[in-house]
Amino acid sequence: MTESLQKLYNNQIKNNLQNTFRYENIHEIPKITKIVLNRGLGEASQNSKTLESSMQELMLISGQKPIITRSKKSIAGFKIREDIPIGMTVTLRKQKMYNFLNKLINLALPRIRDFRGISKNHFDGKGNYNLGLREQLIFPEIEYDTVDKIRGMDIAIVTTAKTDIEGLSLLQGFGMPFRN
Repeated sequence: MTESLQKLYNNQIKNNLQNTFRYENIHEIPKITKIVLNRGLGEASQNSKTLESSMQELMLISGQKPIITRSKKSIAGFKIREDIPIGMTVTLRKQKMYNFLNKLINLALPRIRDFRGISKNHFDGKGNYNLGLREQLIFPEIEYDTVDKIRGMDIAIVTTAKTDIEGLSLLQGFGMPFRN
């Protein structure tokens, strides 16, 4: 890591975005505000060991302890009772956010089998990007021998961009590998 992504943003990406989109105020320039990692654990209602191992994995990947999300009401068809753990979430901000983004772009995404880039179609219309991963093994902190089951996660990159084009330009500036 020769240069952190935060320095890259302040020195280069900000200027490039301001020249491209002709912002009059520096506060209009898009930036990343937070990155949210989510993992649903439907099988955690039957097996509490699943919850512990998944929590440990998410803690290794993100660098901070996840919050356990609980069910709001009972649903008999899914064998879910009220107030049992069904998932976990981590919200990363500031330096941890930039560290995770750097790890995602430079280490994790290139380790995906047959990787040709990520789709540009996962923007939500307001400049935020959502990415779904199928397995946790792409992160270098996870050891293959300690994994009991392959589980995916959702990653939401929240920006202050007003449109998808501005959000795309921001993430391309960071080096996000988009498909052509």
